Amino acid sequence: MRIEVLKSKIHRAKITQAELHYVGSITIDEDLMDAANFIEGEKVTVVNVNNGERLETYVIKGERGSGMVCLNGPAARKAQVGDIVIIISYASMKFEKAKKFKPTIIFPTPDNKLP
Repeated sequence: MRIEVLKSKIHRAKITQAELHYVGSITIDEDLMDAANFIEGEKVTVVNVNNGERLETYVIKGERGSGMVCLNGPAARKAQVGDIVIIISYASMKFEKAKKFKPTIIFPTPDNKLP
C-alpha cells in the first residue's frame, strides 16, 4: 500500500506579487525552493492564512535571494500582496517508509529570507 504524506513545506511566506495575466503557477525564490526541497514544476498546495483559500498549482523558479513568492494567472485572484501563505508538497510512498519519513519544513523570515 502507498500513501501520500507531507514532503516539504514553506510555513508562512509572504506574497510579494500577484500577476493575473501570466501562465498559472507560483514563482518562488530559488533559495526558498532549495531549502524546502522543491523542484521546478512540482505540484504544490498553497493555503492562504489571511482568507482561507486553498489552491493547487506548480512551482516556477524565482530569482535567487529575491524573497519572491508570486501567484500567477488565475491563482493571483486568491491572494493579495502581503498575504501570508503556507506552500505544501506531498510525496507518495510505501506505508512502512512513510512511518519513518521526515519532511522538510522551513520557516522564512517576514521578508521571505532564510533565518
